[in-house]
Amino acid sequence: MGNKWKKDIVLFLASQTISYFGSLLVSYAITWYITLQTKSGTLMTISILCSFLPTFFISPFGGVWADRYSRKMLIVISDSSIAISTLILALLFLAGYDHLWLLFFASAIRALGAGVQMPAINALIPQIVPEDKLTKVNASNSTLQSVVTLISPIMSAALLSKASIEAIFFIDVVTAAIAVLILLIFLKIKEQVIDSTKNKSGYFNELIEGFCYVREHDFVKTLFLFNAVFFILIAPIAFLTPLQVARSFGSDVWLLTALEVVYSAGMIIGGIIMTRWNGFYNRVHTMVFSNIIFSISNIAIGIVGNYIIYLFFIGLTGLVFPVFNIPFTVLLQEKVHPNFIGRVFGFFNMIASSIMPLGMIIFGPLSDLIKIEWLLIITGILLLAQSILMFFNRVLIEAGKPRATSDS
Repeated sequence: MGNKWKKDIVLFLASQTISYFGSLLVSYAITWYITLQTKSGTLMTISILCSFLPTFFISPFGGVWADRYSRKMLIVISDSSIAISTLILALLFLAGYDHLWLLFFASAIRALGAGVQMPAINALIPQIVPEDKLTKVNASNSTLQSVVTLISPIMSAALLSKASIEAIFFIDVVTAAIAVLILLIFLKIKEQVIDSTKNKSGYFNELIEGFCYVREHDFVKTLFLFNAVFFILIAPIAFLTPLQVARSFGSDVWLLTALEVVYSAGMIIGGIIMTRWNGFYNRVHTMVFSNIIFSISNIAIGIVGNYIIYLFFIGLTGLVFPVFNIPFTVLLQEKVHPNFIGRVFGFFNMIASSIMPLGMIIFGPLSDLIKIEWLLIITGILLLAQSILMFFNRVLIEAGKPRATSDS
């Protein structure tokens, strides 16, 4: 690959970081608008369902497309589609049509674009980057995204206090346009080798092939199962903490901003740690370690009543999340056959986009009946139990060991 891959990955990560910044501005604006206007766990659940379920339906097809077509062009098309939907939303709001259902509909359109984009991104990175650099590159990408996540809520809060929500929508359109131009004009990469029989086999057959690949590989199947449980259990801390803050500490925008800033700062630190440290010898041990810290913090967030201490544990969950997510991503990028990597990540995105909303179908309405703190304590205890099961799972532990060749 020479050194060209370094220039290519810098351009690619730059484009995605710019696009991610605009997307987060809109996400925060929508979430805070609904939270502060309604303070309803049920409406928050509807918003979350609209933001995830479309990804569930499109991700398997997005994975097939990532294995069949140009991954770069898929990212360009999905980014452009998201930008167009945001532009339409901004124009409707300017015209006075500021109904909640429009936010739900726009979130659904954006989720469809993300369902196509994410498998393509995860499949494109190992196409550009040498295998022995995957951990560092994924950690760098995680750190960049965390920096953006740190800046975005501050920018979003400032814009919401000084301007209308439409201004944020227009910023997202501009950032998406810049990202697309970088990919189209500056990023020149060799496309993946595509099996000539794919266009003859049809989408359905390729979906079945991808499903069979996951089903027949104990490592991938087991890893997906554990992550499905993980996604269910982190639903309260992922989605209900802004509502918890509004109910227990106050509804000032700065309180919600501090919540997001501290979490993002933790993720930045965690990403930097992973750029310097590849984790334990066994990648699964690294995931288990981070999951234990995450579960303890989850419980603490449900117990503490002081907001400063509360923020400390929020930051700690942010710190250990990259320590869990990066080894997971690298394991798939290293061990899944290149011809199936798009579909495997497509199926993973399908799981991630369906399990968390399913969890919120339970936890969202429950949060209107019982204290969110109790939900955090219970799910934290269950996460701790899951960590122990992961540590003693022989399939995962064996797959987590470094290997010179792909486990395909």
